[in-house]
Amino acid sequence: MATLSIALGALVLYLVAYHTYGKWLAKKIFKLDPQAPVPSIELNDGSDYVPTKKSVVFGHHFTSIAGTGPIVGPAIAVMWGWVPALLWVLFGSILIGAVHDFGALVVSMRNRGQTVGDIAGRVLNPRVRLLFLFILLLALTIVLAIFGLVIAAVFRQYPASIFPCLVQIPLAIGIGLWLHRKGIQLLIPSVLALFLMYVTVIFGNVGLLGQFNETLAGLSNITWVVILLIYSYIASVLPVWTLLQPRDYINSLQLLTALALVILGLFVAAIWGGAPAETGVRQELEIVAPAFQWAPEGAPMMFPFLFITIACGAISGFHCLVSSGTSSKQIKCESDAQFVGYGSMLTEGFLATIVILACCSGLGLGSTGPKGEGFFTGVAAWEGRYSSWAAAQGLGAKVGAFVDGSANFLKALGVESLGAGTSVALMGVLVASFAGTTLDTACRLQRYVIQELASRLVLQRKNINGEQTAIRPLSMLINKHAATLFAIILAGAMASLPAPGKAWTLETAGGGGLVLWPMFGATNQLLGGLAFLVIGFWLWRRKLPVFFIVPPMIFMLVIPAYATVIQLKAWIGSENPNWAVIVMGVAVILLEIWMVFEAILLWPRARGIMEEALPPLGGTASASSGEGGRSC
Repeated sequence: MATLSIALGALVLYLVAYHTYGKWLAKKIFKLDPQAPVPSIELNDGSDYVPTKKSVVFGHHFTSIAGTGPIVGPAIAVMWGWVPALLWVLFGSILIGAVHDFGALVVSMRNRGQTVGDIAGRVLNPRVRLLFLFILLLALTIVLAIFGLVIAAVFRQYPASIFPCLVQIPLAIGIGLWLHRKGIQLLIPSVLALFLMYVTVIFGNVGLLGQFNETLAGLSNITWVVILLIYSYIASVLPVWTLLQPRDYINSLQLLTALALVILGLFVAAIWGGAPAETGVRQELEIVAPAFQWAPEGAPMMFPFLFITIACGAISGFHCLVSSGTSSKQIKCESDAQFVGYGSMLTEGFLATIVILACCSGLGLGSTGPKGEGFFTGVAAWEGRYSSWAAAQGLGAKVGAFVDGSANFLKALGVESLGAGTSVALMGVLVASFAGTTLDTACRLQRYVIQELASRLVLQRKNINGEQTAIRPLSMLINKHAATLFAIILAGAMASLPAPGKAWTLETAGGGGLVLWPMFGATNQLLGGLAFLVIGFWLWRRKLPVFFIVPPMIFMLVIPAYATVIQLKAWIGSENPNWAVIVMGVAVILLEIWMVFEAILLWPRARGIMEEALPPLGGTASASSGEGGRSC
């Protein structure tokens, strides 16, 4: 019953947090006004700025911030014990992560949908803007370079997930066009989308479709990278209502219903046990992982690496890019921001909680060994996956522990009666779909970053009359197609390299993102600290309270830097140093020091002094802004 108690306790805690702390932030700090003009209406262009129902924006935002992060992070962090992992997820998401996401969303909405990087140039100074944007460019390039490999690995491990994931694309486009042109309510499309998605999961690996899945699962990593980057280009340049919004909405429905089924299965397993074995006896559900494990074999120190390993699910800097890059441009009513920003992060925290329970309890209901050998239950099933840090490393091991554990909850519910392998296929589709939404959203975000950098990079040159002339050498990248092409070419070039230590062949190409991937965790968390810095200055300049944001800001600036320094020492002292990641680590530390130094100098002088105002909107936009008060 401990597993069920934790799940229900977490759900209650999140509901209470949303209606207390979240509401306090919305009303007393950010003072959300349902009558205030919003960027989606002021700047409505039918492509990026599109006023959208909050349920659809929630779907986009939630699936974009989630990705595989709240799965792979908790699935390996339980090596230090399920208690530290659970506490960081619960209190990190409520007090740090949700505040970060909510704050970035509101600040962006109050600045016409600008990204946090661009806003930094006004609330701090222009130098900080450029530093921030360069960090974003680097982080998003790594995401785009690595996630093709991630999706290929998931497809190879769970071929039954391929067809359902591919079907999502035409299904999303059809629903997007239907909603946009007919203006109908969401109920019918939602029911239809869910029905079709579950049909493809149940029957998507039968007969010729099974052969189709196996064929695609055999494609090389570089082939998948190319296919997925081309898809990302298309998704990035199309209007958000065409593919991005409906696909993310479908994924959110699928995830929420899958979560509901997992929780129901967990309830059944807690009361009656897991699915009956051949003997007809149900395995008792119990937590089989250790509560604390201070020094797992081969693992780094719990502090600070627990807080770097679990990012999504507690606090992730990538979320500020989604909040300020896409979601702020779609919210049609300012008061929706609490539901989208704060609510999405709590939902992700709950997902991470379920991941922890699946790995620490669900796995004990029965699992094969890490290489498919034998069948184990109880503590033996846990030890088969988590015997050492090295055994738990690798995408397959992390995802496999969650998929097998959560599938056991579904099996206890009787889902396998729909067809053998349905439970595993459903969880595999969930993981692959999340990775896909992160990829296409990251590509659109990278396009915004490149456009901002291109527009801000201005050189001064004297003409023949001695007058200063402003020149933008990268002006062509202000165009959305050129910026997106640059983004995918840069990511593709990095991805085309082989994984570290391997010679280049068509089979090894596609793992190049792994070269810089070891730095991504710390860089991502540092980005969260820098976003807090921007939110803090925005509040400080308006004489609004900052006591609730300063502690998490300091924590998220210090912890990633500390972890990076420890990693740098290990990398430099290794037999074969990875100089690319070492140079990146040093550069990130220096950039952080520079930005923090600039902030410390400015902080005493910024209290009550408003930043430079945005230029006034044209007559058409000003007129449309009046609709902002009527949109709710």
